[in-house]
Amino acid sequence: MADGARHFLHMFKDTAAVARYNDGPRRFVPGLDGLQRMTTLLLAERVPADAHILVLGAGGGSEMRAFADAHPGWRFTGVDPAGPMLDLAAEVMGPHRARAQMVEGVIDDAPVGPFDGAACLLTLHFLAYAERVRTLKALRARLRCGAPFVAAHGSFPQEADARDRWLDRYAAFAIASGGDPEQVAKGRQAVAEHVDMLSPEADEAAMREAGFTGIEQFYQGFTWRGWVAYG
Repeated sequence: MADGARHFLHMFKDTAAVARYNDGPRRFVPGLDGLQRMTTLLLAERVPADAHILVLGAGGGSEMRAFADAHPGWRFTGVDPAGPMLDLAAEVMGPHRARAQMVEGVIDDAPVGPFDGAACLLTLHFLAYAERVRTLKALRARLRCGAPFVAAHGSFPQEADARDRWLDRYAAFAIASGGDPEQVAKGRQAVAEHVDMLSPEADEAAMREAGFTGIEQFYQGFTWRGWVAYG
């Protein structure tokens, strides 16, 4: 595991940080509720009414809750390396909890499937390119042929001046959304120092290298991008 992933995994295993977690993404990710709704719609284009969906980076549970609210016949396997985040996901799932199997670990710890579809939101930016491709290949191997995969995470130009400019915008959006300026500044520094961001072009290249086809970008919100692709 890369040093950046270890840095954030330590935070995601801190119970106090986990208790505050679900306040954070809505401050940092423009249109998060809409992103989750779009992800649900993109999966629903190709999966059956009784679909089994793999959710990688499922800690927190908000996307699984959105999927479950919209589709009462879907069931889920949620995978995350941080046990406390999976505990939070189980709590957030509420009445849908029985429809989700929680797996503490990484993609290699997930059942072999085959799954009808998969999603990975706000997660892949923690992985450097080679590990990202390896993870995507392992995820694709668990999908039915042609199954949809939706990914969304930090992805923006990585040339030095452009990177700083976009990180400043990332922080400015969080402050404008009610984030504490001091905490936002710490978050910006942590991302700058520890997160292996790729450019959107490199992100798409990683998906192609992993064997995904039909790759389409469907979402952009400042430093965030989202794609749908097919296994």
